Amino acid sequence: MNYELAVSKLRENINKIRESLRPGQTQMADWETGPLAVSAVPGAGKSTGMAAAAAIAIARQYEDSVNTGKNYRRQLVVVTFTRSAAANLKLKIRDKLKELSLPQTGFVVYTLHGLALNIASRHPDLSGLHLDEVKLITPNQSHRFIRIAVEQWINDHPALYRRLLEGQQFDGEETEKLRRQSVLRTEVLPDLAYTVIHEAKSSGILPEKLYLWSEKSQDPYQILRIAAGLYEQYQKIMKLQDFIDYDDMILGALQVLQNNSALQVEKNKIFAVFEDEAQDSSQLQTQLLEILASEKNENGDENNVNKSKLNLVRVGDPNQAINSTFTPADPIYFREFCENCHVNQRLATMNQAGRSSRIIIDAANFALEWVNSHWLATNKNRQTPFLSQKIEAVSVDDPQPDANPVPVGKGLELYSPRDIHHTVELISQRVVELFKENSQASAAVLVRENRQGRWLAEALEPIFKEHKIKLHDVGEQERRSHVPQEILSLLQFCDRPHSPDYLKATLEVLVQRQLIPTQDINTLAILPEEFLYPGPLATPQTETVQKAAHLCRSLLRARLELPLYQIISFLALTLKYDQAELATADKLAERVNLQMFGNNSMVTMLSALSEIVNSERFEAVDTDNLEEQYTKKGQLTIITMHKAKGLDWDYVFLPFLHENLIPGSFWVPPQSQFLGDFTLSEVARAQIRAALHQKGENIPNISQAWEDAKYLKMAEEYRLLYVAMTRAKKLLWMSAAQQAPFTWSKPNNLQASSPCPVFAALKRQFSENVMNLAVVSK
Repeated sequence: MNYELAVSKLRENINKIRESLRPGQTQMADWETGPLAVSAVPGAGKSTGMAAAAAIAIARQYEDSVNTGKNYRRQLVVVTFTRSAAANLKLKIRDKLKELSLPQTGFVVYTLHGLALNIASRHPDLSGLHLDEVKLITPNQSHRFIRIAVEQWINDHPALYRRLLEGQQFDGEETEKLRRQSVLRTEVLPDLAYTVIHEAKSSGILPEKLYLWSEKSQDPYQILRIAAGLYEQYQKIMKLQDFIDYDDMILGALQVLQNNSALQVEKNKIFAVFEDEAQDSSQLQTQLLEILASEKNENGDENNVNKSKLNLVRVGDPNQAINSTFTPADPIYFREFCENCHVNQRLATMNQAGRSSRIIIDAANFALEWVNSHWLATNKNRQTPFLSQKIEAVSVDDPQPDANPVPVGKGLELYSPRDIHHTVELISQRVVELFKENSQASAAVLVRENRQGRWLAEALEPIFKEHKIKLHDVGEQERRSHVPQEILSLLQFCDRPHSPDYLKATLEVLVQRQLIPTQDINTLAILPEEFLYPGPLATPQTETVQKAAHLCRSLLRARLELPLYQIISFLALTLKYDQAELATADKLAERVNLQMFGNNSMVTMLSALSEIVNSERFEAVDTDNLEEQYTKKGQLTIITMHKAKGLDWDYVFLPFLHENLIPGSFWVPPQSQFLGDFTLSEVARAQIRAALHQKGENIPNISQAWEDAKYLKMAEEYRLLYVAMTRAKKLLWMSAAQQAPFTWSKPNNLQASSPCPVFAALKRQFSENVMNLAVVSK
């Protein structure tokens, strides 16, 4: 085949793909050079549009090579948020390349951290990351490096620590002093360290800059100064022990790209960068992509990014930004990119969505508009939670099969059950009806937190077993992944029962597993001997404390009576693990016993377990294929709203829509209220974000930062509800029970509960969709 014929056939195939796309997707597919922002509503087909645009961009490179006779080796770099999304996008691009009759090459798909690691590992001398010598960790508040950093900071800064200890209204009483010490060392300071390290590091902020910012802040505790010290200690520990975290990957890649020759090597491999889920990027991640996508400036300085010459397509939806209150992701950077592109007429919108029935689209649009108007009425000086971008139904001739499907029942059903038990009755009754009508449909219950999901799964299981409906609790997998840490906590206590820290960790596990009632465990942990073996002169223990002490003593007896190789299995049974958790514990025991071979001691066992927990190389036993199993037909999936993003089901149930959860408010634990009516970690996060957005010119005081943090949380909770509502295709079932628990750690303590304000507004607006419970319950 000659060149002209090959090019003609290629163009014909490109046109076929273009004709199958919606208007917003077509704008993406028509991209050739320069920056392009694509703001897409839920269900608009972002990944389909990106796959088509990527394949067409690769085809144009191929066409150019045919026309010029040059053999281009540059690739398209496609970046997305998660590994599963990357795998899915890769398959879609390959399918589109098949339609174009082109080789399935010319592109790579990465997560942002995967891209950074790839660059950093190719230039270890520049990045400082010699991967054969370092280990990767994902630290959390209880990670040993965080704990060590806290202890070292306390030793080095007695005056600052003493000021925290005094807090408010401290009379010097010894028991209260011990209690406050326990709270600070095991809760407040680890939480502050984790939050600030993650927030600052992912923004390229070093401890030195935090120290400078702290001088501009006026607060009695000097929170940013404490945060900088904790961050500094953590960095020293990481370096001494040859560990890196995910933020080090981004920093290492940026370090490489500061070298002109390395930058040229990397950019010679790339002709453009496409990013999906751009609303979830942090400042450093955005910077990395812009450097890789930039063309050489006329002055020759390639590190000075010329944003008008970026070969960068960023696709996202600021209205689906649901990660910024617990990760460094911040939708402000994608919003800024969209605004810059809009000025230069480089903004495309994908506002047509074929996923949901029209009534569900109407409900989601109403929720968005109601939140924004209500927000402006009370918070005129704060940015609204949503961009004013309505979802539109697709056109009649849309190529997507079953676009905007016919609703099932009323399509939107709004319930106000008597209590959470009545909620279970209504959900089970409706699910049985729906699956009787269509056994091949998909359905999900989306919950705000895993504790709701666990309670709901236990309540629904016997009913579903009777009707032979498969129930899949996604939170079960997360609980299994915690098995090594829980077993380690209990074994550390068995080894050193008089350690307040180890006793507290064990009590936390027992409370979380609902084996003992929720109680003030700090007070119990500060005097382990008195708690475990109270003398005749000790204050009589309450029934809840006696139950906790009895269970802890039974653990210690087992340690003395059982051989070591049986201890993990015993602890798993004590914690009442389910079948999958028991299988994970058995796998863990086998792994630990192998590592202990020839040296059978508690010290060796603890060392092996600690290594497993800290290196995070242990995979829980899983009987399903995770995300692929979440949307299985004929199954009801129980999943959190956060995990549901990017997925959809025929029928979606949203129970427990109460004001104390959505929008909710920050909860200050009673044990740390001696510091004030705020948390140090959220104040520090808000101060860092304010400093970043205002170039360090204005650091809000504690009260202002706490208000900023509360509004950020409220905005994100409303966006989370919007994401949850837009997962439904044919039926959206929503409820707020009149009686519900204040906290789901005590699901049986019911009280009158106010509905989420959006749910109440939906009932007023869609009164014909409010279900008559007298009729439904018959």
